[in-house]
Amino acid sequence: MTNQTNCCAVSRGTAGAQAIQQKPEQKGSTAGMVRLDGGSFLMGSEYKRGFPADGEGPVREVTVDPFWIAPHTVTNQQFSEFVEATGYKTEAETFEWSFVFHLFLPENFPPTRSVPGAEWWRQVFGANWRKPEGPTSNLNGRDNHPVVHVSWNDAVAYAAWRGMRLPTEAEWEFAARGGKVQKKYPWGDTLLPKGKHQCNIWQGNFPTKNTNKDGFLGTCPVDQFRPNGYGLYNMSGNVWEWCADWFHPTFHTQAPRQNPAGPPQGEAKVMKGGSYLCHKSYCNRYRVGARTHNTPDSSTGHMGFRLVMSV
Repeated sequence: MTNQTNCCAVSRGTAGAQAIQQKPEQKGSTAGMVRLDGGSFLMGSEYKRGFPADGEGPVREVTVDPFWIAPHTVTNQQFSEFVEATGYKTEAETFEWSFVFHLFLPENFPPTRSVPGAEWWRQVFGANWRKPEGPTSNLNGRDNHPVVHVSWNDAVAYAAWRGMRLPTEAEWEFAARGGKVQKKYPWGDTLLPKGKHQCNIWQGNFPTKNTNKDGFLGTCPVDQFRPNGYGLYNMSGNVWEWCADWFHPTFHTQAPRQNPAGPPQGEAKVMKGGSYLCHKSYCNRYRVGARTHNTPDSSTGHMGFRLVMSV
């Protein structure tokens, strides 16, 4: 077990982790999806308090074709239907462990291995999408919460079953901005407009005390908080969302500006949106232009995904 030393992307670190190939879309049902007309927008960020290694900038004009996108991330209920229909086994179940945030473990939980440099993450045997906090937990009351402990490969398998795919990073960011130009968040530049919480992130002192002022310690329902200008929920916070692209910190400086799709190969996949663990003092990656990455076989309790389909 190794890690990428940040709170966002702790990695299973399997040597030579492979990504399964996304299958061509089979044009699944668009029921409940949002159709976006595409177009040009300013992608990326030059936020001075960002992380240079993330490669947020430079800001560049990018164009995406029209596409359909789910208004929210895939839920536990939706994923359970997939598993019931196919018998699919997630990588967390195959490896028999996943990463769980330390505050979610009971006080009497047996000692667990922590991640050097990110000790708040624990290797918990028996943790998976059905048991998000380990073998004694369950999904009671969380049917409408995002499925977590799903790897990139798991997300691609689900997408293929639905006849859809994961969004490119450019599609994801175009959608997340909701028509706004270079704003920090899907709703604007102020984190708490009129003092009201707009997303599910960390409040308090990370990683020891979360005051839960937004109402949630872990995940929240996928349709919680107000949607952005395109009718999409939780494009900031709640759970990180897998994108189709391989990650590279500088590839986009020379990539095509029409429907960019990342480098042809790599070691980790792009993730966008931040999660309930993001906090300005440490991560601050719940901004629309922020990004991080993880290996395609990795899974944690704060990573999920949503689907798109070409028009």
